[in-house]
Amino acid sequence: MRVPIGVGSNYRFYPPYPLFVQDAKGSRIHDLDGNEYVDHNLCYGALFAGHCHPAVVKAVEKRLQIGTLFGMPHGLELELAEIICQRFPVEMVRFGNSGSEVTMHALRLARAVTGRSKIIKMEGGYHGGHDAVSVSVKPKEGQFGDPDHPTPVVSSAGVLRGTSDATLVAPFNNLPAVERLFEENPGAIAGVIVEPIMMNIAFCMPDEGYLQGLHDIARKHGALLILDEIKTGGKLAYGGACEYFNLKPDILCLGKSIGGGLPLAAFAASREVMDVIVQQKMFHAGTYNTNPTVMAAGIATFNEVLTREAFDYVSGLNHKLVGGYQKTIKKAGLIAYADGAGANGALMFYPHRVRNYRDWYHVDEDLWTHYWFAMTNRGILSQPYWWDEQWTISVQHTAQDIDEHLQVFAEIAPALAASQEERMAVGSHSLS
Repeated sequence: MRVPIGVGSNYRFYPPYPLFVQDAKGSRIHDLDGNEYVDHNLCYGALFAGHCHPAVVKAVEKRLQIGTLFGMPHGLELELAEIICQRFPVEMVRFGNSGSEVTMHALRLARAVTGRSKIIKMEGGYHGGHDAVSVSVKPKEGQFGDPDHPTPVVSSAGVLRGTSDATLVAPFNNLPAVERLFEENPGAIAGVIVEPIMMNIAFCMPDEGYLQGLHDIARKHGALLILDEIKTGGKLAYGGACEYFNLKPDILCLGKSIGGGLPLAAFAASREVMDVIVQQKMFHAGTYNTNPTVMAAGIATFNEVLTREAFDYVSGLNHKLVGGYQKTIKKAGLIAYADGAGANGALMFYPHRVRNYRDWYHVDEDLWTHYWFAMTNRGILSQPYWWDEQWTISVQHTAQDIDEHLQVFAEIAPALAASQEERMAVGSHSLS
């Protein structure tokens, strides 16, 4: 074995072994054994465009004949930056290749602007693999401390010592906890980073007023609100969570679906905030930044895929999927619920709506595992493997795809309900 655990990312491995993909087109993929699946994995939500979208393929093929990489300005980044600034409440944009890159630079930007060192993230939140956010991503019970004042827990061996001292942790949907951290660290906190909908705990909506409350608290204490729209920016609404929740963050991060299947990400802000880069006080660089092939894909994606009509269409399919799940859940007597918005949603084996990481921690992972394998073995990749993920619907999915998805769930739901009832009766209901 030349690749550790046989995969290029730890998230792609699960027992007994992951599916290996042969090809993909539209809303479906085939594995190496020739099995076909309706794909709601869609590369962890990076493919709102679906597989091989014609507009993206055409744009990429054209650029491949002109030049794939220059390491010099070529103009397409200016065009794409203008598109982003017209769609989101920002004035200047810098590009990167992944969500991890741009959240890392967004944190650096907040520190550069404020002259402060500490940040606040939410317990259970995922913002990439760099050290500053590799804290309390998936802490275990017994580690995570007071529910209103979580203990920062580093998430990996090799994370820089002292990182957890600079990264403070608050529960999602808990404004008093954030206010308390500012009071305990006066003049030290540069920014607050948050996903508008937490999607590292499957699918967790913010309470009404929560996101604006975060913005107001940060502003009161001289810090910046960093909105991590890596997952929502190209899938929740035409103008992302900024439009959906009527919010104007200080720094915005975009990624995943904005590239139409190619590695594209961005961080953006006002001219005032970005001035530290203009004045070259803050360093941001990257050999592959604004790769012309990727820029062409991004422009095609924004102009021809991420349209208002497409968001209306996909939201309609998602409404149908969530509603169908809820109907089957009720009929089968499952202790569970389905939730969703935009292109994303999830089935949660939990008695009420999850509001934070501590709630999600007690989702029934064993039953979820049975659900996922039962769906996959019947040709429906209902979401990426792991119960902290969510489904994605692309512009190339059809009403027939949703009908097939719901039909398979209806077939397996009675067995899931019987297993749930039996395990609860004998007192062996496994909580993670």
